Amino acid sequence: MNTYDYDTDVLIVGAGPTGLALALDLARRGARSLVVERTDGLFPGSRGKGLQPRTQEVFEDFGVLDAVRAAGGRYPLGVIWQDGERVGEHRMSDESEATEAEPYHEPLMLPQWRTQEILFARLTELGGGVAFGRELVDLAQDADGVTASFAAGAPVRARYAVAADGGRSAVRRALGIGMTGTPGMSMDPNPTLVADVRITGLDRDNIHVFPPSGGEGFMVIFPLAGTEDFQVAAQFPEGTDVDLSLDGIRKVVATRSHLAPEDVTEVRWASDFRPRAALADRFREGRVFLAGDAAHVHSPAGGQGLNTSVQDAYNLGWKLGAVLSGAADPALLDSYEEERLPNAADMLGLSTQVHRGEVRRGAATRQLGLGYRGCSLSVETREGLPEDALHAGDRAPDGIRGGVRLFDTFRGPHWTLLAVGTDTGLPELAGARTVRIPAYEAYGTGVFLVRPDGYVGWAGVTAEGLAEYASLVGAA
Repeated sequence: MNTYDYDTDVLIVGAGPTGLALALDLARRGARSLVVERTDGLFPGSRGKGLQPRTQEVFEDFGVLDAVRAAGGRYPLGVIWQDGERVGEHRMSDESEATEAEPYHEPLMLPQWRTQEILFARLTELGGGVAFGRELVDLAQDADGVTASFAAGAPVRARYAVAADGGRSAVRRALGIGMTGTPGMSMDPNPTLVADVRITGLDRDNIHVFPPSGGEGFMVIFPLAGTEDFQVAAQFPEGTDVDLSLDGIRKVVATRSHLAPEDVTEVRWASDFRPRAALADRFREGRVFLAGDAAHVHSPAGGQGLNTSVQDAYNLGWKLGAVLSGAADPALLDSYEEERLPNAADMLGLSTQVHRGEVRRGAATRQLGLGYRGCSLSVETREGLPEDALHAGDRAPDGIRGGVRLFDTFRGPHWTLLAVGTDTGLPELAGARTVRIPAYEAYGTGVFLVRPDGYVGWAGVTAEGLAEYASLVGAA
């Protein structure tokens, strides 16, 4: 194969939420991508079931939020059981209210398999798809591209490749990138069962919490929104060989609750794992990028893993699209690791604290406060701003001013040039939609260039210096 003959622009290894979200984002930008998945179908379980408000904003941009909200539901109130009696209540996260700037304020529950189905359907609508049964066995790269070899089928040549193939990433191993973890985030030695089951004898209006008792670990049973299933999560002592069979799960449920073994009527999917938090040493090697669990592995307790992974895809998608179209120099891709690695590290720390019971799920776990202040793509030209003011690098708030809803304006693969409460002159930017609105307290006044992923890239009192920035990032 000639070095310059490419089968696709971007090879995405792994058809989980990360890979599907990235492929979807690239498809709406007109970039060619190929998703390869070693298994014969999409992941069948509910391991990642919480969609944080920031992820809901991303899904609105992708055009799938209505389907997500129709299929999912709110996290119900938890009830605590002891000796067959309800003895207390437990809320999974601190309560909050929607605001004009933050219209989505609480996590949604949606089993991972259903989230993937919705993303896959949207990808198909945009002309994309997944090649199943394609197990990667080798990856080589040179100055011009990446060549992937598979256990069966022809090799694939691409300009770039993305590892979205999970915590045991074959791509990461092929690149020799270590997954060394971070201080204070060691492996939890206690194995945890997670299973999707059918149960009789429990209501679907509550999450059912069974505290540790008699030497047994905790157990929580979640009614999975939009399905007839429950998810059982149960922890075991170190060294336990977890039985994933129907009889094994029946025994766990009967031992730790007031339910009878036969109340568990079916096991639809089951797995055991050891909660851990680990971070890849780097998120890029030449033309190959790590995203999702291939780059960071979280305890599920904080509800951050799937959500942080979608944010990786959302960050990388517009940058790859700009470079592939020729709108931006390849140096733009250097900002992916710069922006995402510190955020992933912060989310790992948060997940670990939630896992240990040191902090509750709340504002931080909703991910609306994450941003890229101080990074090279965040250019703030105004002086003397208070810390709590909107800065370059922050998430661009929603709101309605002058008959314009900002999220409607931002939706799509473009940049948005936003003038707030000013009639100052604005440059013509081919890659941006220009909008003027009256003064709005969430922004103050000034000129804001909002990135395709919904963060403020450039901010100023006037547009002086904006055109130069726009030419560097693909907005001009």
